[in-house]
Amino acid sequence: MVTQVIEDEISRRDLTNDERLQLNRRVHELVSGFGALQPLIQDPSIEEVWVNSPSRIFVARGGRSELTNLVMTSAEVRDSVERMLAGSNRRLDLSNPFVDATLADGSRLHVVIPDVTSKHWCVNIRKHVLRAATLPDLVDQLVLDSSAADYLTQSVAAGKNIVVSGGTQAGKTTLLNCLISAVPSYERVITVEEVFELAPQVADLVAMQTRQANLEGEGEITLRRLIKEALRMRPSRIIVGEVRGAEALDLLIALNSGLPGMASIHANSAREAVKKLAILPLLAGENVRHDFIIPTVAAAIDLVVHCQLDAKTGNRRVFEIVSLSPSTSGEDIDVVDIFTRTNDQLINADVSMRGESDG
Repeated sequence: MVTQVIEDEISRRDLTNDERLQLNRRVHELVSGFGALQPLIQDPSIEEVWVNSPSRIFVARGGRSELTNLVMTSAEVRDSVERMLAGSNRRLDLSNPFVDATLADGSRLHVVIPDVTSKHWCVNIRKHVLRAATLPDLVDQLVLDSSAADYLTQSVAAGKNIVVSGGTQAGKTTLLNCLISAVPSYERVITVEEVFELAPQVADLVAMQTRQANLEGEGEITLRRLIKEALRMRPSRIIVGEVRGAEALDLLIALNSGLPGMASIHANSAREAVKKLAILPLLAGENVRHDFIIPTVAAAIDLVVHCQLDAKTGNRRVFEIVSLSPSTSGEDIDVVDIFTRTNDQLINADVSMRGESDG
Protein backbone atom coordinates (compact mmCIF):
# COMPACT_ATOMS: atom_id res chain seq x y z
CA MET A 1 0.00 0.00 0.00
CA VAL A 2 2.70 2.50 1.07
CA THR A 3 4.91 1.46 -1.83
CA GLN A 4 2.10 1.94 -4.34
CA VAL A 5 1.26 5.42 -3.02
CA ILE A 6 4.92 6.44 -3.22
CA GLU A 7 5.31 5.15 -6.76
CA ASP A 8 2.10 6.83 -7.90
CA GLU A 9 3.22 10.18 -6.52
CA ILE A 10 6.71 9.92 -8.00
CA SER A 11 5.31 8.96 -11.42
CA ARG A 12 3.54 12.32 -11.58
CA ARG A 13 6.84 14.20 -11.34
CA ASP A 14 9.19 14.98 -14.19
CA LEU A 15 12.28 13.12 -12.92
CA THR A 16 15.10 11.07 -14.39
CA ASN A 17 15.34 7.37 -13.48
CA ASP A 18 18.19 8.06 -11.06
CA GLU A 19 16.22 10.86 -9.41
CA ARG A 20 13.17 8.59 -9.14
CA LEU A 21 15.20 5.82 -7.47
CA GLN A 22 16.84 8.26 -5.08
CA LEU A 23 13.55 9.90 -4.14
CA ASN A 24 11.85 6.50 -3.75
CA ARG A 25 14.60 5.30 -1.41
CA ARG A 26 14.52 8.52 0.59
CA VAL A 27 10.75 8.40 1.10
CA HIS A 28 10.92 4.74 2.16
CA GLU A 29 13.61 5.64 4.71
CA LEU A 30 11.42 8.37 6.14
CA VAL A 31 8.18 6.36 6.16
CA SER A 32 9.21 2.84 7.16
CA GLY A 33 12.83 3.11 8.34
CA PHE A 34 14.96 5.26 10.62
CA GLY A 35 15.20 8.24 8.30
CA ALA A 36 18.55 9.36 6.93
CA LEU A 37 20.38 7.00 9.30
CA GLN A 38 18.81 3.94 7.68
CA PRO A 39 21.48 3.42 4.97
CA LEU A 40 24.25 3.60 7.59
CA ILE A 41 22.48 1.07 9.78
CA GLN A 42 21.97 -1.29 6.83
CA ASP A 43 25.56 -0.98 5.54
CA PRO A 44 27.24 -4.30 6.52
CA SER A 45 30.70 -2.71 6.53
CA ILE A 46 29.74 -0.24 9.26
CA GLU A 47 30.22 -1.40 12.86
CA GLU A 48 28.90 1.61 14.73
CA VAL A 49 27.10 4.87 14.00
CA TRP A 50 27.17 7.89 16.29
CA VAL A 51 25.66 11.35 16.06
CA ASN A 52 27.42 14.15 17.93
CA SER A 53 25.23 16.80 16.29
CA PRO A 54 23.02 16.90 13.19
CA SER A 55 26.03 17.94 11.09
CA ARG A 56 28.64 15.70 12.79
CA ILE A 57 27.70 12.08 12.12
CA PHE A 58 30.41 9.43 12.36
CA VAL A 59 30.73 5.73 11.57
CA ALA A 60 33.30 3.06 12.41
CA ARG A 61 34.62 0.74 9.71
CA GLY A 62 37.27 -1.86 10.41
CA GLY A 63 37.73 -0.46 13.91
CA ARG A 64 38.43 3.06 12.61
CA SER A 65 36.17 6.09 12.84
CA GLU A 66 35.33 8.39 9.94
CA LEU A 67 33.18 11.47 9.53
CA THR A 68 30.31 11.02 7.06
CA ASN A 69 28.98 13.66 4.68
CA LEU A 70 25.47 13.14 6.02
CA VAL A 71 23.78 16.23 7.45
CA MET A 72 20.43 16.06 9.26
CA THR A 73 18.25 18.54 11.08
CA SER A 74 17.67 18.37 14.84
CA ALA A 75 14.06 17.38 14.16
CA GLU A 76 15.20 14.52 11.91
CA VAL A 77 17.54 13.20 14.60
CA ARG A 78 14.77 13.27 17.20
CA ASP A 79 12.32 11.61 14.80
CA SER A 80 14.82 8.81 14.03
CA VAL A 81 15.38 8.16 17.73
CA GLU A 82 11.64 8.08 18.45
CA ARG A 83 11.19 5.52 15.67
CA MET A 84 13.97 3.38 17.13
CA LEU A 85 12.44 3.52 20.61
CA ALA A 86 8.93 2.67 19.41
CA GLY A 87 7.86 -0.59 21.01
CA SER A 88 10.93 -0.81 23.27
CA ASN A 89 9.12 0.30 26.46
CA ARG A 90 12.05 2.64 27.05
CA ARG A 91 11.45 6.26 27.98
CA LEU A 92 13.52 9.33 27.03
CA ASP A 93 12.62 12.75 28.45
CA LEU A 94 13.98 15.52 30.67
CA SER A 95 13.47 13.43 33.80
CA ASN A 96 15.22 10.46 32.18
CA PRO A 97 17.79 11.88 29.73
CA PHE A 98 19.58 8.56 29.06
CA VAL A 99 18.22 5.50 27.32
CA ASP A 100 19.52 2.08 26.30
CA ALA A 101 17.51 -0.06 23.91
CA THR A 102 17.86 -2.90 21.42
CA LEU A 103 16.86 -2.49 17.78
CA ALA A 104 15.09 -5.23 15.83
CA ASP A 105 18.37 -6.36 14.24
CA GLY A 106 20.07 -6.72 17.64
CA SER A 107 21.98 -3.43 17.45
CA ARG A 108 22.30 -1.53 20.72
CA LEU A 109 21.01 2.04 20.91
CA HIS A 110 22.21 4.59 23.46
CA VAL A 111 20.91 8.17 23.51
CA VAL A 112 21.69 11.18 25.70
CA ILE A 113 19.75 14.44 25.43
CA PRO A 114 20.18 18.03 26.73
CA ASP A 115 20.68 19.38 29.28
CA VAL A 116 23.01 16.48 30.09
CA THR A 117 24.60 17.15 26.71
CA SER A 118 25.41 20.77 25.93
CA LYS A 119 23.10 21.30 22.95
CA HIS A 120 22.32 18.33 20.70
CA TRP A 121 20.93 14.82 21.04
CA CYS A 122 23.85 12.36 21.06
CA VAL A 123 23.13 8.96 19.57
CA ASN A 124 25.17 5.73 19.46
CA ILE A 125 24.09 2.68 17.47
CA ARG A 126 26.42 -0.27 18.04
CA LYS A 127 25.97 -3.09 15.55
CA HIS A 128 27.06 -6.72 15.88
CA VAL A 129 29.13 -7.15 12.76
CA LEU A 130 31.33 -10.08 13.80
CA ARG A 131 29.41 -12.98 12.31
CA ALA A 132 30.23 -15.74 14.74
CA ALA A 133 27.93 -18.02 16.71
CA THR A 134 30.35 -20.70 17.92
CA LEU A 135 33.97 -20.98 19.03
CA PRO A 136 34.95 -22.69 15.73
CA ASP A 137 33.54 -19.62 13.95
CA LEU A 138 35.97 -17.46 15.94
CA VAL A 139 38.82 -19.77 14.92
CA ASP A 140 37.83 -19.33 11.27
CA GLN A 141 37.88 -15.54 11.75
CA LEU A 142 41.34 -15.69 13.41
CA VAL A 143 39.98 -14.30 16.67
CA LEU A 144 40.99 -17.47 18.46
CA ASP A 145 43.42 -20.32 17.86
CA SER A 146 42.11 -23.88 17.63
CA SER A 147 43.98 -25.10 20.73
CA ALA A 148 42.53 -22.26 22.82
CA ALA A 149 39.06 -22.92 21.38
CA ASP A 150 39.32 -26.59 22.36
CA TYR A 151 40.43 -25.59 25.85
CA LEU A 152 37.49 -23.21 26.26
CA THR A 153 35.03 -25.77 24.89
CA GLN A 154 36.22 -28.31 27.45
CA SER A 155 36.11 -25.70 30.21
CA VAL A 156 32.49 -24.79 29.40
CA ALA A 157 31.50 -28.46 29.30
CA ALA A 158 33.17 -28.95 32.69
CA GLY A 159 31.10 -26.14 34.22
CA LYS A 160 33.91 -23.64 34.70
CA ASN A 161 32.93 -20.09 35.61
CA ILE A 162 34.24 -17.76 32.91
CA VAL A 163 34.51 -13.98 32.69
CA VAL A 164 35.12 -12.26 29.34
CA SER A 165 37.01 -8.97 29.61
CA GLY A 166 37.94 -6.27 27.14
CA GLY A 167 37.40 -2.69 26.10
CA THR A 168 34.60 -1.14 24.05
CA GLN A 169 34.06 -2.86 20.68
CA ALA A 170 36.61 -5.57 21.56
CA GLY A 171 34.12 -8.35 20.80
CA LYS A 172 33.10 -9.27 24.36
CA THR A 173 29.44 -9.91 23.52
CA THR A 174 30.29 -12.03 20.49
CA LEU A 175 32.80 -14.10 22.47
CA LEU A 176 30.34 -14.55 25.33
CA ASN A 177 27.69 -15.67 22.82
CA CYS A 178 30.06 -18.27 21.42
CA LEU A 179 30.98 -19.55 24.88
CA ILE A 180 27.31 -19.93 25.82
CA SER A 181 26.69 -21.86 22.61
CA ALA A 182 29.20 -24.44 23.85
CA VAL A 183 26.99 -25.24 26.86
CA PRO A 184 25.69 -28.84 26.69
CA SER A 185 22.24 -29.07 25.09
CA TYR A 186 20.58 -30.57 28.16
CA GLU A 187 21.31 -27.51 30.33
CA ARG A 188 18.91 -24.64 31.06
CA VAL A 189 20.49 -21.21 30.52
CA ILE A 190 19.19 -17.96 32.06
CA THR A 191 20.65 -14.69 30.74
CA VAL A 192 20.23 -11.29 32.41
CA GLU A 193 21.21 -8.04 30.69
CA GLU A 194 20.62 -4.30 30.83
CA VAL A 195 19.27 -4.54 27.29
CA PHE A 196 19.03 -7.62 25.10
CA GLU A 197 22.27 -8.23 23.19
CA LEU A 198 23.07 -11.91 23.66
CA ALA A 199 21.60 -14.38 21.20
CA PRO A 200 23.21 -17.75 21.94
CA GLN A 201 22.33 -20.96 20.14
CA VAL A 202 20.86 -22.77 23.14
CA ALA A 203 17.76 -24.97 23.17
CA ASP A 204 16.58 -24.22 26.74
CA LEU A 205 17.02 -20.46 27.15
CA VAL A 206 15.29 -17.69 29.09
CA ALA A 207 16.49 -14.12 28.45
CA MET A 208 15.65 -11.21 30.78
CA GLN A 209 16.50 -7.51 30.69
CA THR A 210 16.25 -4.60 33.11
CA ARG A 211 13.39 -2.11 33.11
CA GLN A 212 13.28 1.61 33.77
CA ALA A 213 11.06 3.15 36.41
CA ASN A 214 7.80 4.64 35.14
CA LEU A 215 6.81 8.30 35.34
CA GLU A 216 5.82 7.81 39.00
CA GLY A 217 9.27 6.42 39.78
CA GLU A 218 7.96 2.89 40.24
CA GLY A 219 8.45 -0.45 38.51
CA GLU A 220 12.22 -0.37 38.04
CA ILE A 221 13.88 -3.78 37.67
CA THR A 222 17.64 -3.84 38.19
CA LEU A 223 20.29 -6.39 37.30
CA ARG A 224 20.58 -7.29 40.99
CA ARG A 225 16.86 -8.14 41.05
CA LEU A 226 17.14 -10.17 37.84
CA ILE A 227 20.04 -12.25 39.16
CA LYS A 228 18.06 -13.10 42.30
CA GLU A 229 14.97 -13.98 40.25
CA ALA A 230 17.05 -16.10 37.86
CA LEU A 231 18.14 -18.29 40.77
CA ARG A 232 14.47 -19.25 41.31
CA MET A 233 14.07 -20.43 37.70
CA ARG A 234 15.91 -23.75 37.91
CA PRO A 235 19.00 -22.55 36.02
CA SER A 236 21.83 -24.85 34.98
CA ARG A 237 23.84 -21.75 34.05
CA ILE A 238 23.40 -18.07 34.78
CA ILE A 239 24.83 -15.48 32.41
CA VAL A 240 25.19 -11.77 33.19
CA GLY A 241 25.65 -9.79 29.98
CA GLU A 242 27.90 -7.19 31.59
CA VAL A 243 28.93 -6.56 35.19
CA ARG A 244 29.29 -2.86 35.99
CA GLY A 245 28.28 -2.31 39.59
CA ALA A 246 26.90 -3.84 42.78
CA GLU A 247 25.37 -6.76 40.84
CA ALA A 248 28.90 -8.23 40.88
CA LEU A 249 28.25 -9.27 44.49
CA ASP A 250 25.07 -11.17 43.60
CA LEU A 251 26.82 -12.89 40.71
CA LEU A 252 29.77 -13.97 42.88
CA ILE A 253 27.47 -15.33 45.57
CA ALA A 254 25.49 -17.29 42.96
CA LEU A 255 28.64 -18.74 41.38
CA ASN A 256 30.16 -19.52 44.77
CA SER A 257 27.10 -21.61 45.63
CA GLY A 258 27.94 -24.12 42.91
CA LEU A 259 25.92 -22.70 40.02
CA PRO A 260 28.07 -22.38 36.85
CA GLY A 261 27.96 -19.09 35.02
CA MET A 262 29.58 -16.49 32.82
CA ALA A 263 29.74 -12.71 32.52
CA SER A 264 31.59 -9.93 30.75
CA ILE A 265 33.36 -6.88 32.18
CA HIS A 266 35.13 -3.79 30.86
CA ALA A 267 38.87 -4.01 31.57
CA ASN A 268 42.24 -3.37 29.91
CA SER A 269 43.64 -6.82 30.71
CA ALA A 270 42.66 -10.07 32.37
CA ARG A 271 44.45 -9.08 35.57
CA GLU A 272 42.75 -5.69 35.62
CA ALA A 273 39.44 -7.55 35.25
CA VAL A 274 40.27 -9.59 38.37
CA LYS A 275 41.01 -6.40 40.31
CA LYS A 276 37.75 -4.86 39.13
CA LEU A 277 35.79 -7.96 40.17
CA ALA A 278 37.24 -7.51 43.65
CA ILE A 279 36.20 -3.85 43.81
CA LEU A 280 32.71 -3.72 42.27
CA PRO A 281 31.01 -5.81 45.00
CA LEU A 282 32.02 -3.15 47.54
CA LEU A 283 29.46 -0.86 45.87
CA ALA A 284 26.71 -3.09 47.30
CA GLY A 285 27.05 -1.51 50.75
CA GLU A 286 29.27 -0.66 53.68
CA ASN A 287 28.75 -4.07 55.26
CA VAL A 288 30.57 -5.76 52.35
CA ARG A 289 34.20 -6.20 53.34
CA HIS A 290 37.19 -6.48 51.03
CA ASP A 291 38.59 -9.42 52.99
CA PHE A 292 35.38 -11.30 52.18
CA ILE A 293 35.38 -10.42 48.47
CA ILE A 294 38.96 -11.47 47.66
CA PRO A 295 38.59 -15.17 48.57
CA THR A 296 35.08 -15.17 47.06
CA VAL A 297 36.40 -13.99 43.67
CA ALA A 298 39.23 -16.55 43.84
CA ALA A 299 36.79 -19.37 44.58
CA ALA A 300 33.98 -18.29 42.24
CA ILE A 301 35.83 -17.39 39.02
CA ASP A 302 37.84 -20.05 37.20
CA LEU A 303 38.92 -18.30 33.99
CA VAL A 304 39.19 -14.81 32.54
CA VAL A 305 39.34 -14.53 28.74
CA HIS A 306 40.58 -11.14 27.56
CA CYS A 307 39.85 -9.84 24.06
CA GLN A 308 41.16 -6.71 22.44
CA LEU A 309 40.61 -4.45 19.43
CA ASP A 310 43.72 -3.46 17.50
CA ALA A 311 43.15 0.23 16.76
CA LYS A 312 45.59 0.18 13.84
CA THR A 313 44.23 -2.82 11.96
CA GLY A 314 40.69 -3.01 13.37
CA ASN A 315 41.20 -6.72 14.11
CA ARG A 316 39.64 -8.28 17.19
CA ARG A 317 41.66 -10.96 18.95
CA VAL A 318 41.63 -12.98 22.16
CA PHE A 319 44.87 -11.85 23.79
CA GLU A 320 45.07 -13.98 26.93
CA ILE A 321 43.34 -16.59 29.01
CA VAL A 322 44.17 -16.80 32.72
CA SER A 323 43.04 -19.02 35.57
CA LEU A 324 42.26 -17.91 39.12
CA SER A 325 42.82 -19.67 42.43
CA PRO A 326 43.12 -18.63 46.10
CA SER A 327 46.62 -17.83 47.29
CA THR A 328 48.19 -19.98 50.00
CA SER A 329 47.50 -17.25 52.55
CA GLY A 330 43.88 -16.96 51.40
CA GLU A 331 44.22 -13.16 51.35
CA ASP A 332 45.02 -12.76 47.67
CA ILE A 333 44.25 -14.20 44.24
CA ASP A 334 46.77 -16.21 42.25
CA VAL A 335 46.46 -15.46 38.53
CA VAL A 336 48.16 -17.92 36.18
CA ASP A 337 48.59 -17.53 32.42
CA ILE A 338 47.02 -20.36 30.41
CA PHE A 339 47.24 -18.84 26.90
CA THR A 340 49.09 -15.68 25.86
CA ARG A 341 49.34 -14.00 22.46
CA THR A 342 52.85 -13.92 20.99
CA ASN A 343 53.65 -12.91 17.39
CA ASP A 344 49.90 -12.82 16.68
CA GLN A 345 49.45 -16.42 17.88
CA LEU A 346 47.61 -17.51 20.99
CA ILE A 347 50.09 -19.92 22.56
CA ASN A 348 49.74 -22.24 25.53
CA ALA A 349 51.73 -20.55 28.30
CA ASP A 350 53.32 -23.84 29.42
CA VAL A 351 54.60 -24.50 25.90
CA SER A 352 55.87 -20.93 25.63
CA MET A 353 57.71 -21.17 28.96
CA ARG A 354 59.27 -24.50 28.00
CA GLY A 355 60.47 -23.00 24.74
CA GLU A 356 62.11 -20.11 26.55
CA SER A 357 63.68 -22.52 29.03
CA ASP A 358 65.07 -24.71 26.24
CA GLY A 359 66.45 -21.61 24.55
